[in-house]
Amino acid sequence: MNVTLSPWSTDDDEALAAAVRDSPDLAVQLGDEALGTPEAARSYIERYLGHDEGTITFAIRVDGTAVGHVALSHIERRHDTAWASYWVSASRRGHGLASRALATVAAYAFETLGLFRLELGHRVNNPASCRVASAAGFSAEGIQRAKLRYGSNRYHVETHARLASDPAPALALVPLLREAVPVR
Repeated sequence: MNVTLSPWSTDDDEALAAAVRDSPDLAVQLGDEALGTPEAARSYIERYLGHDEGTITFAIRVDGTAVGHVALSHIERRHDTAWASYWVSASRRGHGLASRALATVAAYAFETLGLFRLELGHRVNNPASCRVASAAGFSAEGIQRAKLRYGSNRYHVETHARLASDPAPALALVPLLREAVPVR
């Protein structure tokens, strides 16, 4: 299994649509967008999965096919911070892909972008996401009560952070990231 990270492309439309069909829980995470068709997925990629000054997004690829996502957003240079996010298609979960991708992007953020603090949050009813964050070296910092609203439901969020000075986990794909990702 060859795992790499690289920018999303509109050519990933079918892979994103398949991931959403495979993982109905992604609709909540992706903003309740109906992304089950290649056309809708292509539009979503164009609108939300690119790079700009404050956001860097990557497709997690297995043998060249996008099966997940990892990103840094809200990149803020005054304090050298960013918000990390991730997901993996249901059929690819449980293999460490999200943890490895998150650890890789964290190393990239610290070593290449010069960031100091990365933050993330997950719903407390999502223990798998907590395991991803912990495996990637992010320490739990606290609970934000009723922070997220999806439909009529509110969810508590556990926040995690990793500092550039924290020890790095030994599971990153850093050499693959450096080869695959153009930095703008």
